Amino acid sequence: VQLQASGGGLVQAGGSLRLSCAASGSIFSIRAWGWYRQAPGRQRELVATISGDGTKYADSVKGRFTISRDNAQNMVYLQMNSLKFEDTAVYFCNVVFLFYSGGPIRSSWGQGTQVTVSS
Repeated sequence: VQLQASGGGLVQAGGSLRLSCAASGSIFSIRAWGWYRQAPGRQRELVATISGDGTKYADSVKGRFTISRDNAQNMVYLQMNSLKFEDTAVYFCNVVFLFYSGGPIRSSWGQGTQVTVSS
């Protein structure tokens, strides 16, 4: 399974961006999607997840970011509003899925997309 993320770019503080991530390949079912980010010199951190149990957000993005999914298209989105300088990072999408019914749970990562917020 391959993930292709897109939608990053340069935006001024207070602006918005929408990230997209598409999964391709053999997927029986998707258990969960996640968006993570990694800023220079820092560890990768969880931004948001979406699954059958609902959505979860990092405290730093609550009320500003919204994760959503398109099950028919095997896609996930991250709407980012009121962006701050500290949101600058490479954003990665992640999918947790099954190749086949009853099979092992697997995970795949996208290549990352750069988000730069100018102050």
